[in-house]
Amino acid sequence: MNDRAYFYATGRRKCAVARVRLYPGKGPIVVNGRPLEELFPREGLRRAIVEPLMVTDTLDKFNATVKVVGGGDSGQAGAIRHGIARALIQVDEALRPLLRSHGLLTRDSRVKERKKYGLIRARKAKQYTKR
Repeated sequence: MNDRAYFYATGRRKCAVARVRLYPGKGPIVVNGRPLEELFPREGLRRAIVEPLMVTDTLDKFNATVKVVGGGDSGQAGAIRHGIARALIQVDEALRPLLRSHGLLTRDSRVKERKKYGLIRARKAKQYTKR
């Protein structure tokens, strides 16, 4: 392990961008100055965020401070997860194959498709009436 003060990485998902700093510590995660449980009340999103720490068995070894902007709950949770996984590689390069095998390093490139003219949404058209 390196002797830097913290390990930094950026995670992205949909329109959300998360800047993650991992500090050696006991494990609380602070997002935009608030505790993780306060900002993400849904259990599934919290579990997704801490997944990289669970997989690498480092849940109680790091504090994380996160600044996240853009997107909604799901996109922000995915961006934080991606950022934490990338920061863990800064900590120890040997974790890369483990994180890669769980799909935590791949940036999910799916974004919302733009609306097209003449349609209601990206692909939905008005209902056709014969008479």
